[in-house]
Amino acid sequence: MDMMDQNETAVRTSGAPEPLEARALEKLLAERFSCRAFLADPVPRPVIRRILQIAQRTATWCNTQPWQVVVTEPPATDRLRATLYELAKTETSAGPDIPWPREYRGIYLQRRRESGFALYNALGIARGDMAARDRQMLENFRFFGAPHVALITSDEALGAYGAIDCGAYVSNFLLAAQSFGVATIAQAALARHSQFLREYFGFSAERIVICGISFGYADRSHAANNFRIGRAPIDDAVTFVEQ
Repeated sequence: MDMMDQNETAVRTSGAPEPLEARALEKLLAERFSCRAFLADPVPRPVIRRILQIAQRTATWCNTQPWQVVVTEPPATDRLRATLYELAKTETSAGPDIPWPREYRGIYLQRRRESGFALYNALGIARGDMAARDRQMLENFRFFGAPHVALITSDEALGAYGAIDCGAYVSNFLLAAQSFGVATIAQAALARHSQFLREYFGFSAERIVICGISFGYADRSHAANNFRIGRAPIDDAVTFVEQ
């Protein structure tokens, strides 16, 4: 048991029992993972609506609730999958509405590499096999076989604050889905083709694409779903100021 675990155990045993709600939330966070292989079975519409209703409670800047969401269902998902996959194979000049990070450095680069290496190791992709890496990257645009995609857009005029609010919405969508046993993966990669998606779905020019969320039921037998990424202890991220 590391120091963080000891500290957390001390908190839990030193006073009143933790609320069941806290344990339920922690369980959802611990069990959720980025699914990279889905079964074809669609999620029933009533379940999708409940996930959306729960995520709609997300707190936002000045209660703007900036997200507009398009959810695809079969066969619409399959048409989008085929079109976007072919585009991604050939289009190299496309870019997102929100710029990619300028660079990954220090611990952020280390964590990014660890995540990538864990995926490649699970799939048996050698570090120097760039062709296999490229094929795996393109699976983003097949939505990893998911029967559904939720595309999250914001109002351009709201800028970074609208994007932050949409990020909170995405997080709550992921947790709400997990509570129903629905697997998810949030995909910034889809925003690489923001202009295409805007034209494909008829979004207003004032809408910016934040990301997509592919979702459905996980293929638990697939190697891509059989590894997990850890989280840093809170002392690596938090500073307490007492005076």
